[in-house]
Amino acid sequence: MNELDRRRFLRNATAAFAGAELATIGSVDAQSGQITLAPAPRIRPGTSTSFGSLKRVNAGVLSIAYAEAGPADGPPVLLLHGWPYDIHSFVDVAPILANAGYRVLVPYSRGYGETRFLSSDTPRNAQPAAVATDAINFLDALGIQKVVVAGFDWGGRTANLMAFLWPERCKALVSVSGYLVGSQAAWANPLQPSAELPWWYVFYFSTERGKAGYAKYNKDFNRLIWQLASPRWAFDDATFERTAKAFENPDFVHISLHNYRWYMGLEHGESKYYELEARIATFPTISLPTITLEGDANGAPHGDPSAYARKYTGTYEHRNIVGGIGHNLPQEAPEAFAQAVVDVGSFAG
Repeated sequence: MNELDRRRFLRNATAAFAGAELATIGSVDAQSGQITLAPAPRIRPGTSTSFGSLKRVNAGVLSIAYAEAGPADGPPVLLLHGWPYDIHSFVDVAPILANAGYRVLVPYSRGYGETRFLSSDTPRNAQPAAVATDAINFLDALGIQKVVVAGFDWGGRTANLMAFLWPERCKALVSVSGYLVGSQAAWANPLQPSAELPWWYVFYFSTERGKAGYAKYNKDFNRLIWQLASPRWAFDDATFERTAKAFENPDFVHISLHNYRWYMGLEHGESKYYELEARIATFPTISLPTITLEGDANGAPHGDPSAYARKYTGTYEHRNIVGGIGHNLPQEAPEAFAQAVVDVGSFAG
């Protein structure tokens, strides 16, 4: 077994046996990018509860609220949350990476938390190209040229889109559940009934009853999604309530519904994103160094890793994280997620 194979074997064995409990984490030299593995304190899920004071920057059509941790001159890492979650999905990941020397950036997506549209005239559009453009505008506003980008759910989708639409802005990619890329044309094709069933909420959102129901009961609805997507995650009320504050954003319900209704062809997008959506619909391969992750108890719709592995043509690994880990993998298994960020950075050199 050569050295590269040995390192991969050890990383995979650690992920398989320890799940959310890893023994090492990497430190990074800001000048050379050299990764040095060193012992790290154990971080169990729920160790951290707050990011402290948020920062804010105007970026494109948004005033984006974001958390930042770590040295300002450290290698930047962009962490992107999903629906219906928020930046607290990374509340334990951020200090691990910050202690390893990374500059960690965790923005609230459009429609979440303290992020706001700058103009009341801007369409409350959640089509994928719009959300991905937000991430690039965020980097531009901070003067950051290239990042390791990592995410799950909507954030994983955005991370994948960034990796093939703007590869010059991404050093490497970590994506929970892999290649989360879709199009309106793809969504028009019906699936087997068993495959349609996990998408029940999309069909609910497609109705006027669903629109009204989500507006009236969005907090209860989102808790249900958490329970279904992570059936073995024993989150407490305080954990949910910290994130639920993000749902109080005045645009949250509309943004949530627009995303799924756009996929179903029930809502319009914006013409300025048509060219990007056309490129997305070709389902390009990704040549950046990539690690994909999957929890062993993910109750949300997700693909087979063997099917999406071919979409990653550069240095690539897939890791199964065991121990009852569900859809919100960064919050349920923070050390495994942080280790993937460190390792994929070392792939990129």
